[in-house]
Amino acid sequence: MPTFEFDPPSSDKKTLEDGEVFTPRFDANGLVTAVVTDAGDGKLLMVAHMNAEALALTLETGIAHYWSRSRKALWKKGETSGNVQKVVAVLTDCDQDAVWLRVNVLGHDATCHTGRRSCFYRTVGLKDGKATLASDGSAPLFDAEETYRNPS
Repeated sequence: MPTFEFDPPSSDKKTLEDGEVFTPRFDANGLVTAVVTDAGDGKLLMVAHMNAEALALTLETGIAHYWSRSRKALWKKGETSGNVQKVVAVLTDCDQDAVWLRVNVLGHDATCHTGRRSCFYRTVGLKDGKATLASDGSAPLFDAEETYRNPS
């Protein structure tokens, strides 16, 4: 559990945009969007969501935590795979409703649950009037099936 809570966002635009207090604007579901890039080369690794607890734990521990919308649970990135995200910097946008995490990935340097470095490993195109997906050539860096299998 985090040791602090965030103050509510200011209703004053100038304070929100230029003030010195971080008061994240969580959406109706209590979440902010988190964009995650590699601190070294800037590669986009993933986009996730954080609730207040995940964001506070991230700030306190220096390890990325997220809120899993599908599992409806707090999630410490890398807890199962070993690919922990060590946070180098946290930035916020002008109206404080999104955060950008610059991280170093420990372990296999993979962020995606498929074993790839980035969750963004397919390009979107158009062929014969249909949207298509094509691999960007990224190969898995670890065996995701083995890593995430549920022991019986």
